[in-house]
Amino acid sequence: MDMRTGVGRRRRWSEEQKGRIVAESFTAGAVVSEVARRYDLAPQHLFAWRKAARAGRLALPEDALPPFVPVVTSVEARPLWLARISIEIAGAVVRVEAGADLALLAGVLRALKAAA
Repeated sequence: MDMRTGVGRRRRWSEEQKGRIVAESFTAGAVVSEVARRYDLAPQHLFAWRKAARAGRLALPEDALPPFVPVVTSVEARPLWLARISIEIAGAVVRVEAGADLALLAGVLRALKAAA
């Protein structure tokens, strides 16, 4: 059991250290709370750093895999009932029509992500 009393210490993390820790938390299969515990951080602190990275306020190391997928949009004039989106993931293209079953779509995307 780890018991702390008194005023906690305030540590200073360099931007490079923060970036490496955040990159580690974005790796496949990583659990944020476990990564935070490994570095003696509160999970909320690490979530704040992750949010900063997504907003572009924290740079990740160049050797880390990009945790974000680029979004490509195209605008086609068509009636709403013909609306369709295409999702490209793990080398597959999933086309989703308006009114698609969201539970089925979530299952398909989870399966593709697991296969990647």
